[in-house]
Amino acid sequence: MKVEMIWILSAVYLLLNFLVTIIVFKRDDLETFQKVAQAIIIWLIPFAAAIGIWLFYWSSDKNNVRVHSFAKNTAGDSAVSSNITGSGAAE
Repeated sequence: MKVEMIWILSAVYLLLNFLVTIIVFKRDDLETFQKVAQAIIIWLIPFAAAIGIWLFYWSSDKNNVRVHSFAKNTAGDSAVSSNITGSGAAE
């Protein structure tokens, strides 16, 4: 039973690390040094680094989608006007 559990944990560890390493290397917002450093951290710290980096990028990408969709929705809104007039001085 112990041997089977070790094989299962090893398979999960390898799969998780490969997936998160691929996610890191596919990101366009990181420099090569950052990608390599994060990949090394993922492989040196079992489970915690891979899960932590994946959750960080997942939440970061999730927030970026919200910001972009908000900006897209307000750009076409007729209530938002970019025609501001006046000098700003008190009359």
